[in-house]
Amino acid sequence: MIQTAILQLGSVGLNSAKLDYYLRIASSQNVELLMLGEYVMSSFFKELETMSKSMIKEQSSAQLASLKNLAKQYNIVLIAPVILVKSSKIYKTIARVMPTGKTFYYHQQILMDYPHWNEAKFFDNSSDKFQDINTFTYKGIKFALLSGFELHFDRFWLQVNEKKVDVVLLPTSSTFSSHQRWRNLCLMRAFTNNCYVLRANRIGEYKSKDGPWNFYGDSLLASPSGEIETYLADKEELMIAQISKDSVKEARKDWHFNSLQKRGV
Repeated sequence: MIQTAILQLGSVGLNSAKLDYYLRIASSQNVELLMLGEYVMSSFFKELETMSKSMIKEQSSAQLASLKNLAKQYNIVLIAPVILVKSSKIYKTIARVMPTGKTFYYHQQILMDYPHWNEAKFFDNSSDKFQDINTFTYKGIKFALLSGFELHFDRFWLQVNEKKVDVVLLPTSSTFSSHQRWRNLCLMRAFTNNCYVLRANRIGEYKSKDGPWNFYGDSLLASPSGEIETYLADKEELMIAQISKDSVKEARKDWHFNSLQKRGV
């Protein structure tokens, strides 16, 4: 059993006071791992497109330093999408910041390439060859990191199944009228892989010339049986959720999708 949390926020920029406030609460509730949504630690993508690389790099360095200090201060593993700038290249990545200060990174492998939201064109993430999904074990629970858009692609979920992942950590920045679709996808992936899906969405608004983009929250925990165990609405809030290894084992015993798949069903 592990106590996890989602902190549902809009962009916090360089102000760490809000993070400190909620992490203090999470620590008092014995939270051991906390996740943020996409574009919370950084400016939103459409804003990044108008910023200089030097400004993005400065913002990123300050945010990573803040995350490391907070993880150490509150003894909590922090999962936070961040923007990295290295050798004049910009990468969309997820940081796993340990209380020891050690930090690991997962670079998103499939990025959106739509005319109104073209991350593939802006970021320098490699698209030449797919890597194995990023997994780690903490407190006896096996986690995998996926960026929100990667929820849609079976190749990652085949590995979730093969590697017997207990919890998929899914930071997102979902907007427009996608609320129900995202819920359905999270529940389907959790059920067919008999694992938890912990989805952190951001809130807030981006004002474009064509109208506002509203980020609606709905961060949630989907159970290995394909049910929503807990969720947030559309406001700034902290969600605390327990992850049970026994629940994963039970669902896999009841449904045994993994063994059927290995037999070629």
